[in-house]
Amino acid sequence: MCNSPEGWIPEKTRAIGVRTYDVGVGRRKVRELKDLVDVAKTAAGRAADYLRGLTPAAPGQWVEKGRHDFVTDADRTAERLIAETLTSGVPGSTVVGEELTPGAAPSGDVVWIVDPLDGTTNFLHGYPQYAVSVGALVRGTLAVGVVRDVTRGLIYSGATGEGAWLGDTPLRVSTVVEPRHALIGTGFPFKRLEGFERYLRQLAAVVRASSGVRRAGAAALDLVDVAAGRLDAFWEPSLAPWDVAAGVVLVREAGGVVTTLQGEEDVLRHGSVVAGNAAMHRWLLDLLRDA
Repeated sequence: MCNSPEGWIPEKTRAIGVRTYDVGVGRRKVRELKDLVDVAKTAAGRAADYLRGLTPAAPGQWVEKGRHDFVTDADRTAERLIAETLTSGVPGSTVVGEELTPGAAPSGDVVWIVDPLDGTTNFLHGYPQYAVSVGALVRGTLAVGVVRDVTRGLIYSGATGEGAWLGDTPLRVSTVVEPRHALIGTGFPFKRLEGFERYLRQLAAVVRASSGVRRAGAAALDLVDVAAGRLDAFWEPSLAPWDVAAGVVLVREAGGVVTTLQGEEDVLRHGSVVAGNAAMHRWLLDLLRDA
């Protein structure tokens, strides 16, 4: 998993069983997951408004963190805006983000997991597929997810037991059960090339068996597309917690299944993701294992 802050992830993270809680200090307390969703929406909205006002940075303004992995001042500023909003909205909560605190070890009942600009390379090239992603662990349980599609102005939200939504419209995964009718999303393991040959075998197998494969370059939006039924399934072999935290909540609350490539539910700790409706998830998981 790329740059994974494994030290702060609970031994087992779940997406069940959290409905109400009591966090905060003084007279400012948050008691419902929907309150966390509202705070996350506000934070994502602030970052999206900032990003929409920018033009793509020239290559000389990019900082290369690693192979095919870039960061700009836009990422850092957006993350600061998000962190300020989250911690003021939920006192006592802590934030882990891709740019400012990748190795942090936060504590507290609420831990926000933030990607201020998912799809940085797309943003740098003016390719309109990037998002702000805000997830939350509540007492170790992955419980809240908000994804803001920056260029389209759409906001997706979900919370454990509360469903997943595009604005006021509920999201549901697709009902496709035949692989030959399925549209599958993927992401390349471009930061870690170990195992790339196997990924190519997996990709070839999926291309042969499905109706098509798409690679858009922003995992948060790929997971949103699964939750909304636009993609029937999605997989990517190497992701960090902030890439997927919000999207995992949305897919599960939309009736879908999300696991690692090994079939484990704890995707934050292990980094790979396979998501889809129940039938397509099972089919894709088996196909990838055999490739």
